[in-house]
Amino acid sequence: MTMATNKIQKIKRITVLITLCLPLLTISQTTPPKEINQQIQFWTSINTVTRFNERWGMLADFHIRRNNFIADPSFYFLRGAANYWIKDNMTVSLGYAHMWLAPSRSDWHTFSNENRVYQQFQVISKIRRSVILQRFRNEQRWQQKIVDDKRTNDYRFTNRVRYLFNYNYSIFKNNYLPSLVVADEILIHFGKEVVYNTFDQNRLFLGIKQNISPSLSFDFGYMNVYQQKYTGYQYDMNHTIRLFFYLNMGWKRKVTPPVSGTGEE
Repeated sequence: MTMATNKIQKIKRITVLITLCLPLLTISQTTPPKEINQQIQFWTSINTVTRFNERWGMLADFHIRRNNFIADPSFYFLRGAANYWIKDNMTVSLGYAHMWLAPSRSDWHTFSNENRVYQQFQVISKIRRSVILQRFRNEQRWQQKIVDDKRTNDYRFTNRVRYLFNYNYSIFKNNYLPSLVVADEILIHFGKEVVYNTFDQNRLFLGIKQNISPSLSFDFGYMNVYQQKYTGYQYDMNHTIRLFFYLNMGWKRKVTPPVSGTGEE
């Protein structure tokens, strides 16, 4: 009886173990392998800051991003905001943006619309030859869904949080010689339809910043954009050549601290 009882107990344990492992085996069989889509892009923009007085001003920028370097459209993006200076190096902003996003399928032609409302806090610190910009941005996004190459009245809503760390180092004392720029921005988003990719993307930039005049400058370099898709197992690895222009206009103090920044989408 003892041996029979032991055999029954062993059978029960094995049955329980198999029952517990079956879901894991099913998941491993049904989850597709990780896919990474490598792309080469070109991204250019004009980013403006207009200051009306000591406290108030506005931001405005326009972006064009192309796939296959410059062969195919990726998106067109327009953004504007009211800007408030807490201090000369510290601002808060409230704004609206609109994106026209090209279809991801080669046999489709319809651009989808995306509307955004966003809030932003930015602070700039200067330490000798180094300028550090930190930016926190919160976005509410309404992304239009496309079905069979046609626009619908159905929108995907997400809330996206972004943190940018931008480091600028002046190698030379002359302000009209290039300086080094290293930046990284991480983006995460939330929403009912965000199931597998709370992590949205990471943008790493390495390049130079060049002053053209006291109010106009540009940065140029390489940006790596690593983005996770809604499926969870598909990723885009975008190798991007970036050329951004920056224009500062309007009211200024007699002594204005140097300002650098990024306005990427």
